[in-house]
Amino acid sequence: MAPKLAAPNLALVGFQTLALAARTLPRPVMRAVVGVVTSALPRFAPDRGVIAARNLERSTGRRLDARTSAQGVRAVLRSYARYWTDSTRLPTTDLMELDRGFSYEGYEHIEDSVAAGKGTMLVLPHLGGFEFAGSWLSKVAGHDVTAIVERLENEEVRQFMYEWRSGAGMEVLALDKGLGAELLRRLRANHVLCLMSDRNLGDGGVEVEFFGETTELPGGAATLALRTGARIIPVAVYHRGSYNPAICEPPVPAERRAKRMGDDIVRITQDIARVLEKQIRREPTQWMLLQPNWPSDLAMTQVVDVRDEQP
Repeated sequence: MAPKLAAPNLALVGFQTLALAARTLPRPVMRAVVGVVTSALPRFAPDRGVIAARNLERSTGRRLDARTSAQGVRAVLRSYARYWTDSTRLPTTDLMELDRGFSYEGYEHIEDSVAAGKGTMLVLPHLGGFEFAGSWLSKVAGHDVTAIVERLENEEVRQFMYEWRSGAGMEVLALDKGLGAELLRRLRANHVLCLMSDRNLGDGGVEVEFFGETTELPGGAATLALRTGARIIPVAVYHRGSYNPAICEPPVPAERRAKRMGDDIVRITQDIARVLEKQIRREPTQWMLLQPNWPSDLAMTQVVDVRDEQP
């Protein structure tokens, strides 16, 4: 009896195919191909389209009619396609091309923080070309860059993403229990940490108001800043034609004021949330947060799932 073959890891095959195509096809062709694929996402994953539409209304502050909403969702997905195409090219992008395609406004905030020597935390939304920032900081500016990422259940996909992010110049740590001690060590060694901060993925969520609704955002940046004196610098990276300009905001004040440290963590995290709102409102269709992020999102996507199951 012939041995049973293991089922292919379809997610891994998909990412590998995407990476190979991104590195071999001309950039305009690749963007067109991925754009077609992502435009079909609302049909095959309607809950993602619902979340994109809800986030557009949050970030623009107005109700959208069906046509405007559908156009906005398509624009969000085109941004998502651009992000993946550019990101998968990073390991093979030479330094001149990387530097030519990137710019920093307010970079002095990072330079001042590194010079202070207590560590730097960049808090970012899932916006535009955020992977580009980490690669440029490492390969061009010469900083030790650590990116904190979501722990994926698919081990082969996790390893694949770890390898291409490492190829882009970043050290990668998966969000997990016990990570705090390692982050403290890296901050004390004056590393630059990149923290995605518009969605809570761990146990240390802090309840704040974000786009007019209560939800939880990560409290790690505030906690680490209070313990180490490291600076919190909000950064957003945008798509502008073929370029990826980044805007660094002034550091978020992070000092003890309240009797309880927990109250300070909430205050600082709320301040971060307000800056994130400003960053996202500059380019709402480049905000690629496609997972439920508020309690009301969970209720809405459950309704969509029930409708999809009906004959």
